Amino acid sequence: MDQNNQYQDMDSYQSVRQGQTKKKKDRGTFIGGIVVGMIGTLVIACVIILVYWQAGNVSAKKADEDAEETTATSTKKTNKKTTKVSSDGFVTDDMVTKIDGLVEAIREKFFLDEVTDEQLENGIYRGLMNSLGDPYTEYYTAEEYNDLMQGAEGIYYGIGAYVSIDEETQLPKLGTIFKQSPAEKAGLKTDDLIYKVDGELTHGKTLTEVVSCIKGEENTNVVLTIIRNGEQKDVTATRGKVETPTVEYKMLDDKMGYLQLTEFDDVSTKQFLDGMDDLYAQGMQGMILDLRANPGGNLATVVQIAQNLLPKGTIVYTEDKEGNKQYYKSKGNKEIQIPLVVLIDGNSASASEILAGAIQDYKKGTLVGTKSYGKGIVQTIFPARDGSAIKITTSGYFTPNGRNIHKVGIEPDVVCEFDSEKYYDEENPIDNQLEKAKEVLADLMKQAK
Repeated sequence: MDQNNQYQDMDSYQSVRQGQTKKKKDRGTFIGGIVVGMIGTLVIACVIILVYWQAGNVSAKKADEDAEETTATSTKKTNKKTTKVSSDGFVTDDMVTKIDGLVEAIREKFFLDEVTDEQLENGIYRGLMNSLGDPYTEYYTAEEYNDLMQGAEGIYYGIGAYVSIDEETQLPKLGTIFKQSPAEKAGLKTDDLIYKVDGELTHGKTLTEVVSCIKGEENTNVVLTIIRNGEQKDVTATRGKVETPTVEYKMLDDKMGYLQLTEFDDVSTKQFLDGMDDLYAQGMQGMILDLRANPGGNLATVVQIAQNLLPKGTIVYTEDKEGNKQYYKSKGNKEIQIPLVVLIDGNSASASEILAGAIQDYKKGTLVGTKSYGKGIVQTIFPARDGSAIKITTSGYFTPNGRNIHKVGIEPDVVCEFDSEKYYDEENPIDNQLEKAKEVLADLMKQAK
């Protein structure tokens, strides 16, 4: 992926990434760096607000040109104390003075740890993003951004599990656990709440910061303090190389095909099509598409996959703060012609909700399970020249029938609560939701004859 371009992201779940530490600079250099950093960050924010997000990638050069044009034509009134420090942005004298005083106080009085210039500088950038109150808007250091891009390719070093933020507790929560992954071998399970990482509390940290702590060098250990069923316990996992398997499939009885999509990333479309071809070759006459615990992914991938299932028409459309709409459509020439059942649950989010919502709107399949997560907003990543980047919420998305499911979710057509006791029974594990899906699909297949 071209790191000079925007990255369209439907996903709040991040790859595990690390921070970095630099040597101290002198105080004067640091204050100047803060001012320049703030200006640069404000410029990026202006670009995000004022440059309309397109379906394809928009180059950094184009974004810079738009930012220059916006700045040149800006007539917004500013406070009398505002001092213009460059053609790109405005910083008040009071802001500089206050930051100077805060840094001096930290250097002279902070007791617990030694504080680096880089730590304070990154804190300013993160604070600007955090001030928006949006858990999906984040700042990435150069190293974190590089790790993010590597994760989007489907390969990273960590424990092999998706992580999200639990809405109720605001703690990180494990989603899909990859098979044969370090997480699975350590006994971690979906819905485990991460209370601490190596003894450090996770509450109040961003998702990026948490997964940065979880990620590390291959063959090193990480201790996760988890909360499961109200009980707290420590679990040690040995980090390893993780190649993300986003599609798993198999033939079930009675000519039913089963295909699970765990994420929508760069490799998912090919994996999906290969799986579908194989299932058809094995005689599939009805299909179960499992989107449970699927945290989402990028917009382009879910559109590509949807084009192989839906009739001609809108798959999804997005709308930004100015009311501009962008439509993504299916040609309908690859519409699925066999009965379809889709499994969803409370961890089905973002891109998986786009696919499930469109299938439901077109009545191309029956949704089984529990209400989905309810993430109906789109993030775009904007890289900076120094290798860092910000991810910011740029628009909302809507199903073909115009449903806005943000913080609402998608209700299944057939409700079936997950029975964890049966699922984790070591002697006779049963996926009761899958069994219900097979029952519904069997009826649909009979009706289709």
